[in-house]
Formats: sequence, structure tokens, C-alpha cells
Amino acid sequence: MPRMLLAIAALLTTTPALAQTQIIHAGRLIVEAGRPVLGPSSITVVDGRIAAIEGGLKAVPAGAKLIDLSTKTVLPGLVDAHVHLSGDAGDDFRDEAVNPDEWGVVIGAKNAAITARAGFTTVRDLGSASQVGFVLRRGTAAGHIPGPRIVSSGPAISIIGGHGDVSGFRPEVNAALAGTNTCTGPEQCAGRVRAASKAGADVIKITATGGVLSQQARGLGQHFTDAEMKAIVDTAHGLGLRVAAHAHGTAGVEAAARAGIDSIEHGTFTDARAIAAMKTSGTVFVPTLMAFTGIRDRLGKNVYTPVVETKVRATLEFVGRALRAARAAGVGIVFGTDAGVFEHGRNAEEFALMTSLGGLSNTEALASATTAAAKLLDLEREIGRLAPGYSADIIAVAGDPLADIRALERVDFVMVRGRVQ
Repeated sequence: MPRMLLAIAALLTTTPALAQTQIIHAGRLIVEAGRPVLGPSSITVVDGRIAAIEGGLKAVPAGAKLIDLSTKTVLPGLVDAHVHLSGDAGDDFRDEAVNPDEWGVVIGAKNAAITARAGFTTVRDLGSASQVGFVLRRGTAAGHIPGPRIVSSGPAISIIGGHGDVSGFRPEVNAALAGTNTCTGPEQCAGRVRAASKAGADVIKITATGGVLSQQARGLGQHFTDAEMKAIVDTAHGLGLRVAAHAHGTAGVEAAARAGIDSIEHGTFTDARAIAAMKTSGTVFVPTLMAFTGIRDRLGKNVYTPVVETKVRATLEFVGRALRAARAAGVGIVFGTDAGVFEHGRNAEEFALMTSLGGLSNTEALASATTAAAKLLDLEREIGRLAPGYSADIIAVAGDPLADIRALERVDFVMVRGRVQ
């Protein structure tokens, strides 16, 4: 190559691209749940990160782009710690025998965009087919598809014949659809965790008890043995991964907490002993109250099989009880909805349920979806608050969510990683 071309090539590869600067004018600013609300402020975003936060509506430098939110309340992007992007509410379980895994990417891309526009700039996707969640994670990170930051577990780990294993079909169909997500015994369960880590999982999801929407009439009691759960937790933590446990029955919740599980999802029938175990171990509670709204809305409409309808009806009178008791006991509460059991985009309706049924204040509810959720996801230095150096995950609403939490159901502006959605 001629010397001049070599020089030009070297210049092109070493000269950084010009920074993209955006100035956001905020009418009111919540930088962090629990801190005083600020008046008119300016946020400088450079290449997807917050560079500065200043009082007043500062002049916009030449070459920078103004985003005028001077009539809005601006706050950190919200986190939903329990979603299923690749599923839609009311899906027929028999679709599992018809749709290829790749269809989940199409549905997931649609739901990722809907979720982001609803103000949720980070989600933890707890259960998807094979590589589906990981592909969606990559797509939104690269900006190829609109959507939130995605923390993905991939397929949940379950016991043979339990919630999360394929069921409801003829035996030969069950066998054909069965994946490699089940395990028996501590050694095999540890192996499943290692395989999930190798595949790219950000978090390990297990089904510690039976489930409501699976096609078994059996109860919701403990699935994994104590030894199996301990092997899962120890292996995951050794790999730097947290463990989320789907758990409805109180025996399974208590066993999961004793094993050191990081978060209990649902916790429908959790009693005082299980809550005490959660408090002792530092296990947080992700109540997913909107899941019960989703299943209640579909009762008696030929959406669910008779087996599932019976289990649904058994849960509804308990909605919110465990959350109120866990909060009173000082257990950490993290926002999560189980979106996919209800329509994606309605995630923020969880806030009103947390305050009305669970007794949380508006500030506590907001913290559960920002700072508390960021800590559970090990992203507390990246998201959950607005501060220099943090990712520019920013939303705006017309009202005041600290006075009316339902203001978060009507989001007017969303930015994820500095990209307007």
C-alpha cells in the first residue's frame, strides 16, 4: 500500500468520532428515589452517558441537540425485574408444538419496543427459548431494534415433570419438545447452571415450586430438594451469577431462602416462617402482582385449560398478602410484573397494586423499580439513578409520580443508553 494511503488509514483508525451531545431541559427532576426533587435543571448527555447535571435551563452549545422537557417531571428509567418478552398474554400452550424458537425473536422484538415506550429502560427476562433472550439482548444493546437493556436467564432450570418442563401433550410429543433444562440431583443441577453460564445467561432462573400456568393439576409445593437448590446457588454464585426462584408455595420459598437464593418471584402463599428465612438470608421479594391481574382477566374465557383455571382461582384471594407482610418484616422489595402473562406495556400498573395492596409508599414503590432493582441486577453503578457517569436511561412524565404513582402509567419520553425510543 502506498505510504500516503497507510497514513490515511492510520488516521482513520486512531481518530475518535466526534461526541454526540444532547442537552435535556427538565421542569422537575428526580435524580434518585428518596432524594429531594429538583426544580428546572439541565442534563448533559454525551455518547449515551450522563456527563453533567446542573440547576437551571442552560444554554445549548453549538452542535448539541436540545430535548425540551421543561414542562415535565424527568426521572431515572424504570426497571422491571421479571418479564417474558418472547411471550404474549393468552398464548395457547399448544403453540409450543407449532411455533419454532425463532418466532420468539419476532414477538420479543415487538414487545421490547412496547416495553421501552412504557418507560422501562431495563428488564430482566426470566425464561425464554434457547438463544431467544440472548439475541434480543444483543439486538437492543446494538441499537438494531428499539427496546430496553435486557438481562436474560435463557430457559429456566426445572425438575423433571415440574413447572418449566414440557407437559400437557402426548408422551411422545412431550419427549420431542423436551429441552436440556431439567435436572435431578445436586451434581446434575450444578451442571445445568454451568451450561447456562456457558450459553450466555446473565442470571439463573429456577422453578423452585409448582406453577399456576403449567399443565399439571398437582400442587404448588417445593420442587427441588434442599441439596439440589444449594448446589444451584453455590455453583451460580461461584460463577458470579445471581439466582431467581419462581416460587408460590411457602415450603419452597423457605427452602429457597435457606439455600441463599437471591430473589423470590411471585411468593403467593409465603408465610411468616418463609419471610423470616428471606430476611435472614437477604433474599429479596419480586411480587409480580400484575400477573394475577392478567390471569384474572382471562378466567372463564376458554383461554386456560380446566386444570389451570382451578389453580388460578386458588391464588386470587392471596394477592398482595405476602408483599404486605414482607415489607413489614423489612424484606427488600424489587419491582417485577411477569409481563407476558398480561399485555406488555401495562407494566407500570404494578405500582398502584404495590401501594394499595402491599402498603408501599409512592417513594418506596419508585425505589423498588430504580435503585433496589439496579442493585439486584448488579447494575447499581450503571442505572437506577441520574448522575454523571451513569447510562442515560431517562424518562419523563407530565405529572408528579411521588404524589400520584399512576403518573408512571403515562410516559411521554424515553431514552435508553442515550437513544430516544
